[in-house]
Order: sequence, then C-alpha cells, then structure tokens
Amino acid sequence: MYERVENIIKMAEEKKTAAIAFICMDHVMMRSVVYAAEATNTPAIVMLFPEHVSIQKTCTKKGYAESFKALAKEVKVPLGLHMDHDYSYEALIDTIGSGFDSAMMDGSMNDLDTNIAVTKKVVDKAHELGAIIEGEIGHVGLAADNANHDEDLYTKPDAAEKFCRETGVDSLAISIGNAHGEYKDTPHLDIKRLEEIDAATKTPLVLHGGSGIPDDQLLMAFSKGISKFNLGTEFLGKYFKAVEEYVAEYGPNPDPVKIIQMPEYVQARLQAYLEERMKTLCHF
Repeated sequence: MYERVENIIKMAEEKKTAAIAFICMDHVMMRSVVYAAEATNTPAIVMLFPEHVSIQKTCTKKGYAESFKALAKEVKVPLGLHMDHDYSYEALIDTIGSGFDSAMMDGSMNDLDTNIAVTKKVVDKAHELGAIIEGEIGHVGLAADNANHDEDLYTKPDAAEKFCRETGVDSLAISIGNAHGEYKDTPHLDIKRLEEIDAATKTPLVLHGGSGIPDDQLLMAFSKGISKFNLGTEFLGKYFKAVEEYVAEYGPNPDPVKIIQMPEYVQARLQAYLEERMKTLCHF
C-alpha cells in the first residue's frame, strides 16, 4: 500500500532500524522493490534520481509517481515514494507537483548559511503543499574521490543542530565516512560522530552511499540513529549483471522478439537480491 515516507521513517525509528530507499530508474527496478517488500513484509521506499528523468530519460516524474502508486496498491506492505538529490527550489516544487510527497533538497555544496537559506525556502513551501523535505549537511561526496576519508566533509554536530532548527527539515542526510558510488577500500563509519549528531538533533537521520558498507557497520548505525538508508550503486550493478545473464542465456535463441521475456527474468534476480537485503538489514 502507498504510505507517506515520514510514516515509514517513524516506523523505523520506533524499531531502531532503518527503512531502505532503493534507487529505481525504471519500472523493472520499481516492481522488484514492491514485490520484494511484499514477500518479506518489510516497509520500503522507492526513490528516483532526477537525472533519470533529465538525462537518461527513463521516465517522467509524474508518470513515475503514478506508476509507483498503482503498483503499491497491489500489495499490503507500506511503501513510500521519494525523490533523491535535487538542487533548486524550482525543481523541488515541480517534483512535489508531480506527485511526490517526499524529496531531498541538497544544498550541501554551499556554505552553512547559504545551505540553511535555500533549504528553508524549499521546506516552507513543501510543508505548505503537504510534502516533506530531506536536507544534507556536511557533504556526501564520491567514493571514487576517496571522499569517505575526508573528515573535512563530515557533518559537525553543532552545525547539524543549527541547520535542523533553522530550516525545519524533516530528515537529515549526514556524512560520517560514507560516500556515493563504489568504495576503493572498506569504509569505516564514524559511529561516535553519529551518536553526537543524533544527540544534538531531534531530526531523523539518513545515510547515503550505502553500497559497500559492511553489514555490521550498517546495523550499528541503524541502532544509533540512522532511520533511512539509501542504496543505489549496488542495486544498479545487480540490474546490469542480470541483463548480462539474460543475453548470455537467450542470445542464441532465434526468436526475433526474445527481448520481451527479459523484464520478468531480470526482476526475478533483482527480487532475490532485494529480499536478502531486506531480511538482513531491516528489523521492523
């Protein structure tokens, strides 16, 4: 069933676990998450990255939201819809108008005061429209640049408190040794810093860059205040591998329309992966 993201995060907070938000660039990925959530009875969040609309053009915002909500009606487990990193007031308001009740305003590339100003403007309007906003402080950079080792990018507890208080954000993405993409070596989350941020704020905390962080560290982070956890790179990699396997298996098949069997084949493999992730990491 379709559920607001804020309610799913609240469920996770109460259980001291985290809801996983899966990047889904198309209907195959989205459907895989919905059915895996149903199979494991695990609340989850389907998440779109704006560039899948503007660059890869796999969907439109409105079409994506409507497709997700139709799928969510097929199952009984709570499922939320979220837009990942967006960077401007205009883009976020368009996202909300397209049917998303949760979105991220990423102003983390700015200095603190500018980040607060631009994020607050979005938050105020989003709340007026009945939507919630995730902000970011510190900066979750790229794993390829070894950003997870750069403590200058890490979130500072006092700055997090100021940011949450002055913007009114509904959730906060933090930097504690995590980064987007594929890590060059094993990341090590700064759990002490997480505890300090959690103590300084009353806002649900979000961990980006989840692909490649060891499960024991993730479970510890969830018990210490992370209530939403984003997973993209690993999931997209599984998608590519499943397509490769389909081509290898069905390539010799002379059927001229053999491509029509691929979505179901790929979904079965993605769903198995997703069910394992949900069972291992989510303790609702």
